[in-house]
Amino acid sequence: MYKAPHDYNSRHTDTPLSPSRAGLVRVGSAPFGRRLFFASAPRRPVVEARARPEGTLDRSSPPSGAHAGTTTAVFTTRPHHNTMAAYRSAVFYPGKATGAISSHRIGKCFIYTFVTLLLAIPSAHSQHSMYVDVKDLTLLVDQTHLFKLVQIGEYNTTLNVAFKVQHPDLVQFVPSTVVIPGTDEPNASAVVTHDVCVLGKSPGHTEVTFDATPPGYLNVSSMFMRVTVMHSDAINIISYIMGWIYFVAWSVSFYPQIYINFKRKSVVGLNFDFLALNIMGFTMYSLFNCGLFFSKEIQTQYFSRHPRGLNPVQLNDVFFSLHAAFATLVTIVQCFLYEREDQRVSTTGRSILGVFWVVVAVSAGLAAGGVVMWLDFLYYCSYIKLCITLIKYVPQAYMNYKRKSTVGWSIGNIFLDFVGGALSILQMVLNAYNYDDWVSFFGDATKFGLGLFSLVFDVFFILQHYVFYRAGKEFELVGSAEKVAIEGSDKVLTVFWHADEKKYDLDSIKA
Repeated sequence: MYKAPHDYNSRHTDTPLSPSRAGLVRVGSAPFGRRLFFASAPRRPVVEARARPEGTLDRSSPPSGAHAGTTTAVFTTRPHHNTMAAYRSAVFYPGKATGAISSHRIGKCFIYTFVTLLLAIPSAHSQHSMYVDVKDLTLLVDQTHLFKLVQIGEYNTTLNVAFKVQHPDLVQFVPSTVVIPGTDEPNASAVVTHDVCVLGKSPGHTEVTFDATPPGYLNVSSMFMRVTVMHSDAINIISYIMGWIYFVAWSVSFYPQIYINFKRKSVVGLNFDFLALNIMGFTMYSLFNCGLFFSKEIQTQYFSRHPRGLNPVQLNDVFFSLHAAFATLVTIVQCFLYEREDQRVSTTGRSILGVFWVVVAVSAGLAAGGVVMWLDFLYYCSYIKLCITLIKYVPQAYMNYKRKSTVGWSIGNIFLDFVGGALSILQMVLNAYNYDDWVSFFGDATKFGLGLFSLVFDVFFILQHYVFYRAGKEFELVGSAEKVAIEGSDKVLTVFWHADEKKYDLDSIKA
């Protein structure tokens, strides 16, 4: 029994009224100890809203599906048939209401009831989380590893978390399903760990996701693992060392050409189309690597498309691309400082570069305008780099063929590039065997094709230098002034120009 508020009793009676008679609406909030009463006309339906605070249970009438950490609202309505007509009139037709029903107080009643619903309903469906303590795992065949599933929060019902393996023949999990028992008094902030053992059965790569039943309690949508099983750890170490060797070989390969240009004080024999395409390609490659490695916005775009992927760009990729662009730029500066005859970038080369720059400008404008993402712009830059890699050696090979000579073109650059390319392909072969992943070896046609294409050109340059145009480094200077008659003889002394010396420094040659 409740005592009616003073304003109601002062107008009607001092007799205590029951909620059903006084038409009270009570909104109780246990944590604050408040009870709000709103008096209105007698004999109206009674709506009681009781909000349970977080972590408490209603033993009398637990709602189905509720679990720890929820706030549940329980509503009870007891209408009186002889007042329903007046009640409907007061609520839906306030201007035509009969009797002393207050539409203002009824509005307050609905407002507080609606607020209670908003507070109660979302928390009744709240989900706790779970995560694994390791996301990337590497195993040997027949090797086991113990990891943990970490559970946040307890539940009043039993849950099952199952492993969904992309390739079940590669790994085995024990247990295959983790059972999380329910408890009568769940703790929403409890941290519980579950030990799981994984066994490597055969080499390969696989992804593992998770499924929780019954649904609606545990959020496992972001949980995943990447497991790699390999034959031998020694092969893995050798592959790692090879990676650093070809990284160094490719990085150093730019300097023999720079040294030859400096020693000869001439760039005659070095094709300018090759240099122009090279600086364009490495600029695009640097943009791609720096964007994905340093820009958080672009990384977010990448992981939104590949939520279980890894960043394909590492620090050594950034260093190599920037260093390659710098070394190529140094070589271009040498072309302005040293002897170059009438060499220049050809019309065909300028046209190709113009097309590439138009693609870059248009795609950058689309990205700035929000039509495409900046990640897509970087992909377009990488495609330009791939195209340049396919064609950049052609001008130099054709120039050597026309001159019937490789003088001025560094063979040291070719040897280092050949070593780097060969080790790169050998590393791919070792990894394919170690992980039994030949599909990726032959399936990645772009990477394998580019590596093989570069090796073919390197072999061709070696043949040009040592087989096709092996006549030597000395060439006869054909001008008559270079022929000196020998006194008392019918013979003449012919002066030759050596390829390692500046071509037109005739005074030093005659001296």
